[in-house]
Amino acid sequence: MPTSTSEGANSAPDRDELRRIAAEEGFDTVGFASADFGELPGRRLDEFIAAGRHGDMDWIVEKAHWRRHPQALWPEARSVIVLGLNYGPEENPAAHSTADDRGVISVYAQGRDYHDVMKKKLKSMARRIVRDYGGDVKVFVDTAPVMEKPLAAAAGLGWQGKHTNLVSREFGSWLFLGSIYTTHELPPDAPGYGGCGSCSACLDICPTAAFPAPYQLDARRCISYLTIETRAHIPREMRPLIGNRIYGCDDCLAVCPWNKYAKKASEISLAPRPELRAPELRALAGLDDPSFRELFSRSPVKRLGRNRFLRNVLIAIGNSGRPDYLSCVAPLLEDTSPIVRVAAVWALGRIVDASLYQQFRGKLLDGERDRDVREEWDQSCSGGGHEQA
Repeated sequence: MPTSTSEGANSAPDRDELRRIAAEEGFDTVGFASADFGELPGRRLDEFIAAGRHGDMDWIVEKAHWRRHPQALWPEARSVIVLGLNYGPEENPAAHSTADDRGVISVYAQGRDYHDVMKKKLKSMARRIVRDYGGDVKVFVDTAPVMEKPLAAAAGLGWQGKHTNLVSREFGSWLFLGSIYTTHELPPDAPGYGGCGSCSACLDICPTAAFPAPYQLDARRCISYLTIETRAHIPREMRPLIGNRIYGCDDCLAVCPWNKYAKKASEISLAPRPELRAPELRALAGLDDPSFRELFSRSPVKRLGRNRFLRNVLIAIGNSGRPDYLSCVAPLLEDTSPIVRVAAVWALGRIVDASLYQQFRGKLLDGERDRDVREEWDQSCSGGGHEQA
């Protein structure tokens, strides 16, 4: 974000006053960290990349030199104000995880796009700091090359749990994070304290075994990465493990015992929209691009795009094993998008018997020019989940 400079006072802000301003802007928690948080987070980032655990998120590699340290991104920064916004859910995120007619969207994406909500609050607070205290500031939320979780831990908002996400003694696993970098020198807070002890609930519940060890994540196996980040076809061996999760996954967050202290979100714009709580798979399968954009207006899901979203919906349909979804899947076998057609072929093989599958295959394979679609026809499961010869 652009740097702002005031011609007024240039005295360091009082931290209690900054906490008051943060509360007025609607933030639920705030902490202060030095812009020099040491080399350890950067080393861990380098190890993550070297192991290839970032998958095809090339933007992590391209901006790693900025991400590994706050002052690499902005050398003039002296302190970081880390803000948290509670998005605690109203109901158990796993309430619909076994429904064969519904899709599950991650809690954070059921309301308005949090990037917009956080950015508006951060900018407002930053303007007040510059107006009253001078100095320069930059605001960041998620999409910038900032390691929010190590910064939040350094600022005392919590600690990184075994699932690598931030855990708060007050809000459990449910905090959106944003930061204001400033040229002011602010006394840092003590690092976050607490701990996971011998608990391994978040590791044990992961459907795809995405944690090779405590405090380590292999994004290539994470359902959030598979359904949101990757632009490729989801690997065939991962598809049955995704279940009915069509955008993200909250399993490792929701199971954390520290959530007993969590509170329901009070920010009205983050309230879940009824149509996104547990949408019907049948209705979602019929979305064209305009209806997709309308349904997910002002939602982070919109950035995924219709084709990749339908890829996810079709995988959920395939995992349902319900033959009555044939009327939803059949039209998508001839969709204009290869990524949709591949998912439709796989879903078809999961919901119909072998003879009907072969009929569709024989009818549609002729003239199919996309190699990935042809390979999926050759490899996809027949009815009952048995691999074809």
